Amino acid sequence: MPINYLRGFTQPMRTDAANRRLGCSLAFVAGAANAGGFLAVGQYTSHMSGIVASLSDNLVLGQLVLVFAGLSALLAFLFGAATSAVLIHWGRRHHTHSEYAAPLMFEAILLLTFGMMGANLEGQRWFYVPATVGLLCYVMGLQNAIVTKISRAEIRTTHVTGLVTDIGIELGKMGYWNRPGVAQELPRVAGDRQKLRLLCALLGMFFLGGLTGALGFKYLGFVSTIPLAVVLIMLAIVPLLDDISHNARHSRHSRNSRHPH
Repeated sequence: MPINYLRGFTQPMRTDAANRRLGCSLAFVAGAANAGGFLAVGQYTSHMSGIVASLSDNLVLGQLVLVFAGLSALLAFLFGAATSAVLIHWGRRHHTHSEYAAPLMFEAILLLTFGMMGANLEGQRWFYVPATVGLLCYVMGLQNAIVTKISRAEIRTTHVTGLVTDIGIELGKMGYWNRPGVAQELPRVAGDRQKLRLLCALLGMFFLGGLTGALGFKYLGFVSTIPLAVVLIMLAIVPLLDDISHNARHSRHSRNSRHPH
């Protein structure tokens, strides 16, 4: 795969095409991690609406342990998004090539660690279930914030409710009958076909990722997260290498300036 093509996924200079490619790739990873996580611990980790609703239910029912578990998952997602924002803004302030690649590589490392260690935790479910939920919620928050910042909130990869809502809105606009001669001073109602294609692609990739993740976890177990981590590494590695190369050249230049021949 060409280096420039890989660089385009997470380089700071963005295009609509690059945002679409990255959004679809991350939607696939999110769907796979979400479905695999459900088979691992019986809980979807990208579904903050459900987690907040369960907090209310369990609080009324007096299930304080479940309230604490739900609150932990919510805070993990929140801290994941905050971590992503910190890394992106640090990279932006320091003019790095990897302002978006760095949090993506961090996500890859977390999934890689989880995939390699997860199988060893099954004998200690009291620990690995809440740890898995917290880790995957953190990863989901981290990833969702990355693509939200990149696309200026136009693309979400874990918020399927919003995707389906926006698809319905565009279909409704496309099906609206603009009767001739009525309210000529008002703008014509028309759906955005390009936006609709993107929304459908994101939804389809999330579903395909979910199918892949469920099958992978069913037949391979925790190691099925390792290919997901490899995908993220491929998306992030080139801008990080660009930064390493740039810093190496800068260091050589600084040494030569201090010690001229």
